[in-house]
Amino acid sequence: MAQKKAEPKKQSAAKETKAPAKKKTASAAKKTTAKKTAAAVEKTAPVVEEAAPAVEKTAPVVEEVASVVEEAVPAVEETAAAVEKVAAVVEETAAVEEESAPVVEETPAPAEQAPSTPRRSVAFIGSECHPFVKTGGLGDVMYALPRELVKLNCDVRVILPRYACIPQKYQEKMVYRGEFYMDLGETGRNFYVGIMEYISDGVVYDFIDNQEFFSSGKPYTNLVDDIPKYCFFSKAALAALNYMNWIPDVIHCHDWQAGLVPVYLRTLFQDSPVGRARSIITIHNLRFQGIYNIPTIKYWSGLPDYVFNMGALKQNWEDANMFKGGLAYADRITTVSGTYAQEIQTAEYGEALEDHLRYHSGKLRGIVNGIDYDMWNPATDPALAENYWLGNVLDHKMANKLALQAELGLVQDESKFVVGLISRLTNQKGLDLVNAIIPHIMDGNTQVVVLGTGDKQYEDTFRYYEGAYSGMFSACIQYDESRAHRIYAGADALLVPSRFEPCGLTQLNAMHYGTLPIVRETGGLKDTVEPYNEFTGDGNGFTFDRYDAGLLLDAINRAKTVYFTNRYHWDEVVQRDMAKDVSWENSAKQYKNLYLELTQW
Repeated sequence: MAQKKAEPKKQSAAKETKAPAKKKTASAAKKTTAKKTAAAVEKTAPVVEEAAPAVEKTAPVVEEVASVVEEAVPAVEETAAAVEKVAAVVEETAAVEEESAPVVEETPAPAEQAPSTPRRSVAFIGSECHPFVKTGGLGDVMYALPRELVKLNCDVRVILPRYACIPQKYQEKMVYRGEFYMDLGETGRNFYVGIMEYISDGVVYDFIDNQEFFSSGKPYTNLVDDIPKYCFFSKAALAALNYMNWIPDVIHCHDWQAGLVPVYLRTLFQDSPVGRARSIITIHNLRFQGIYNIPTIKYWSGLPDYVFNMGALKQNWEDANMFKGGLAYADRITTVSGTYAQEIQTAEYGEALEDHLRYHSGKLRGIVNGIDYDMWNPATDPALAENYWLGNVLDHKMANKLALQAELGLVQDESKFVVGLISRLTNQKGLDLVNAIIPHIMDGNTQVVVLGTGDKQYEDTFRYYEGAYSGMFSACIQYDESRAHRIYAGADALLVPSRFEPCGLTQLNAMHYGTLPIVRETGGLKDTVEPYNEFTGDGNGFTFDRYDAGLLLDAINRAKTVYFTNRYHWDEVVQRDMAKDVSWENSAKQYKNLYLELTQW
C-alpha cells in the first residue's frame, strides 16, 4: 500500500482547546474601598475557609460587606467591635489571597460525576448519516448512536464519504485536516484522499474527499459504480485513521458499503497502527450485500487471493460478496433486533447467507435501535399544530388530527379513525397486503394517509385510491420530513405490515407520539410491539403473525373496535406508549458493553 505517511502531527481539530485564563493578581486585597474589598474576600472564600476558621464563621458576612454590616449590627452588642472584627477578617483574607492566589487560579471547577464505565474510542464507518445524507434508517443510527455513546464516556469519530449532495451549509463549515495519496487495487494509480472535518455535539465527523468517486448527486447509483466507490472508501477510511494518528479501540462498520473494512483491517492494514483495533459490523438490512464478479472486486480492492474463498468473500463459485467478507472477518456481528438476529439464520430471511451466519452465530448479537428524542419529541416538535406530552396528550392530540385533515384535504372530523402509513413504497414493506385490503377498510369512518416514494406500481395504486375515496384517502408521493412528523401526531394508528423488518423506526416514532402501531410480528416489530389483550388491557399495539392480507385486515378491525367502542382502554394504551422508553439510551449501553467485551484491558 503506497500511502503517504503522516506529516509531523498537528493538533487535532477534534479537540477543542481553550486559551489559558489570564492570571489574576491579588491587587484587590490592597484596595481600600469597601466594595472592592468585599469582592476580593468573595473570590478567595474557598482559601479562607481552609486557612482561617474565623472567615468560616463570618462566611455570610464576607459574601457582601453591606449585608454583613446590616446583619451584624443587631447581633453584636458593640458596633465598633463588630467593625473591628470585620476589618481584621478582611486584612487576614487579603494576606491569604496574596500568598495563595496562584493556587486559587489553578484549582479547577468542581468536576462532574466521574463516568461509571471505562473510556473507549470508537470509529464509525458507514455510507450515510443524518443530517448530511440520509436515505433510510442507517442515516438515523449513524447520527443518534454516536451522540449517545459520547454521554457514556466514548470518544467517537464518524467517517463518511464527502458526497457532492451534502448540503452546502455543512460543506462550508468543514475544516481541512489533510490529504495524501493512496494506491487502490490493481489500478496502478494513486488516488487523492482528502480529509474534511466537522464537529457537532461532541462527535467528530471526518469526510473522505475524492471527487472522482463522490461527485454523484446521490450516494447510491448502481453496482457498477458503487463497487469501486466503496472499495475506495473502505480502504481510505482506514488509511485516514493512520494518517491522523487517531487509532480507535473499536472500528464499528455499517452495512455492505463498509463490508471490506474488517477484511482490510486483518490483511493489508494488519501491520499498521490501525491494525490493532477490534472490529464490529452491523447488519441494518441483509438484502443488500455488494455482490459482483470476483475479478472486478479483486481489481478494485487489491485484497489477497486467500480472502476470495467460500469461507469469506466467495459466493456461488463465481461471485464475491463484500458483506459476506466483512461478516467473516469482523470480531463481532450485530443486527438491529434480537428477533432479526434469529430470523437471518433461516432460509426465509437469510438472503442466501443463512449458513454463513449460523457458522458465525457465536459472535452475532441483536440490539434493537432507538429514536433520537431531540428529533422526535411531540412536546417540542416545531412541525406540529399543537405540542403535547404524556400529561396532556388526550387534550391536545386531537388538534393535530384536525390540522392534518385540513392540510391534506380530508374531511375534518375528529370522530374519524385516521390510519397513517409512512414508508418506502417497496415490496418489503408489505404494501401488496395494504393494496389488497384498502377497499375493505374504507367504510366511511376510516381515513388513510400514505407518505413515501418508491416502486411506480405502488405510487400509481395509492394515487388511484386518492381519487376513488376523495376526502378520505390521501396519497403524498414524496419524502417530506415535516409532514411525517405531523402524520405521527395526527393519526390514530400507524401501519407497518412488513414482509421483513430488521428493526423499524416508524413504529417507535408512532408510539412516542401516542399513535398506536399495527404491525406484523417480524424482526424489530415483534421486539418492540406487544399485542393488545382485550381481556387484561395489556399491550401497546395490534399485531398479526403470518404474511396474509386477511390477518392484516383483522388487526386493523380489532384496532377500530377498541377505538370506537372502548375509548377509555384506547387512551390507556396511548399513554402507555408515550411513557415507554424508546430512546437510544438503553441500546447505547448495550453497544458500550460490547465494546468493553472486545477490549478487556
